[in-house]
Formats: sequence, C-alpha cells, structure tokens
Amino acid sequence: MLNDEFRKQAGIARLASDLRTAKIELLSAQCATDRLRLQYSAADIISFGEREALKGAIASAGALCRFFSSLEDQLRQAEQQE
Repeated sequence: MLNDEFRKQAGIARLASDLRTAKIELLSAQCATDRLRLQYSAADIISFGEREALKGAIASAGALCRFFSSLEDQLRQAEQQE
C-alpha cells in the first residue's frame, strides 16, 4: 500500500515536471512563430517555404490547439464544480 502511494506521488511529480518542460518548449515555439510572422508575409511563407515543413508545422499546431482546447474545457468544468 505504501509502495502504491509512493508511485502515485512520483507520477504526480513527473507530471508537474513534464508540464513545466512543455510550457517552456511551447514558449520557444511561440517565439519562433512570432519571428516568422514578423519577418515574412504569409504570401512569402506560402510561396517560398518548404511545403512539407509548413504542412508539418500546421498539423502540429492543430494538434496542440485541439489538445489544449480540450484541457481548457475540462478545466472550466472543474472550476465550475468547485
């Protein structure tokens, strides 16, 4: 029983650490995106950017948006129940 509690606490600590790491990595991605947005027009990005890299970035951004939108909805629900 004590071992299960230890595993649970370790899992929670790992989740918190992973969330902090993701936050930093997402901030880095946001900065990279802002650099693109400020330095190049959308038309230039479409015309001269590598199509596969652009499609991959769009797919990644869409997946992130869906994931965090889902978390946001669940967070709102949890806050309403409090």
